[in-house]
Amino acid sequence: MITTYEWPEALYAVLNSLKSQRKYPEEVLIADDGSSSITRNLILDFQKELQIPVRHFWQEDNGFRKSTILNKTIASTDADYIIQIDGDCILHPYFIEDHLSLAKKKTFLYGSRVNIKPQAVKKVLLKNDFAFNWNSNDIRNKSRNLRIPFLQKLFQSKNKFSEKTRGCNLSYWREDFLAVNGYDEAIEGWGLEDSEFVLRMINFGISGRRLRYGGIVYHIPHKEKSRASVERNLGIQKRTIVEKRVWCSDGVDKYLKKNKEDN
Repeated sequence: MITTYEWPEALYAVLNSLKSQRKYPEEVLIADDGSSSITRNLILDFQKELQIPVRHFWQEDNGFRKSTILNKTIASTDADYIIQIDGDCILHPYFIEDHLSLAKKKTFLYGSRVNIKPQAVKKVLLKNDFAFNWNSNDIRNKSRNLRIPFLQKLFQSKNKFSEKTRGCNLSYWREDFLAVNGYDEAIEGWGLEDSEFVLRMINFGISGRRLRYGGIVYHIPHKEKSRASVERNLGIQKRTIVEKRVWCSDGVDKYLKKNKEDN
């Protein structure tokens, strides 16, 4: 599942990196928070190119509403396991295979990201150059670019939150997502939607396991989004921590009900 908003050049790179995966997903879900027709046409082209279903879920552009489009997207799939990335994160060829190899019931996985240097962005986007060896001059955080499968097993699941958790490299079981009512749509604007969701899963008894030395993504740098909503969203997250909340009142359940009624 790929989240995106008005950056078709980056999405093009991400979708191209799917072609080199050693293991393909069963389907690609694109959660689009209101992009223009340029993005829609790009996705239409990839629907013809990829040998797996590519499904585009779009909502009207009404501010940063990532939580809402993620809920709508997951409500519309019956996939058992979700691997979630952002539309500015290029995939290492073993990315999907690594996530699936460590998938375990009542556990979510969180990986880190390698940051592409700003001066290398033009090369990446224009030349479709997605090959980053472990010592590439185009990347930072080079130690994160080491894929060593046997070392992945050294990291055990824990029932506590890690600051290393990122929504751009996260995987979980759909049944666990539904059990906590998905993302909290009260969180609007940039910030904390992913961590608050993960905290409720942990409160519910779902353990987190760090995916290290594998599950690698390469983040394309961009201008930072407005932080105007962070304090408000932080208040919602603090409530989740203090009250040990497992359920949000404004979550995915309303779309499940609507889909059932429509069918």
